Amino acid sequence: MTPAKLSEEFERAIYPHLNSAYNLARWLLRNDQDAEDVVHDSFLRAHRYFGSFDGTDGRVWLLGIVRNACFTLLRAKKAEPLPQDETGDWMSPIEASPERTLLLNEDLGALRSCIDSLPAEYRTVIVMRELEEFSYKEIAAAAGVALGTVMSRLNRARTRLETCLTGKMKTKESRP
Repeated sequence: MTPAKLSEEFERAIYPHLNSAYNLARWLLRNDQDAEDVVHDSFLRAHRYFGSFDGTDGRVWLLGIVRNACFTLLRAKKAEPLPQDETGDWMSPIEASPERTLLLNEDLGALRSCIDSLPAEYRTVIVMRELEEFSYKEIAAAAGVALGTVMSRLNRARTRLETCLTGKMKTKESRP
């Protein structure tokens, strides 16, 4: 395959998944700059090794590279806490009342905190399944684990999230 044809094929198969790659990296690393760096490095790696891509699913292949790069970085340095979000930016004026914004920020903060408290392997499968809408088979391929392992990790992650969120809601309800 000519270099021009290879570049064209790379753009078709891989570029559409840039947002998914960043989303996964952001959730795993908990830092915007680190996520951008990992995605950039992963795209370079994907381009360099695109000749070994089997042509099945570019998203799964790319997110597998991103996942591995994130775990490498996490082993090398301690992840930083998630920054506060400005939730009101995307809400309508009616939804953006101060009370509604406060409640929504508390709920989103609780969810983020619970997701952040998950081990990296559980965060990976939750983000891929619930946010990126990967099938179990796609998660298994991207994570390099067996299908049964994906199902087991998802079950454990969901159970931990439910326990964590239930605890946070009980704490919220007991406040004056």
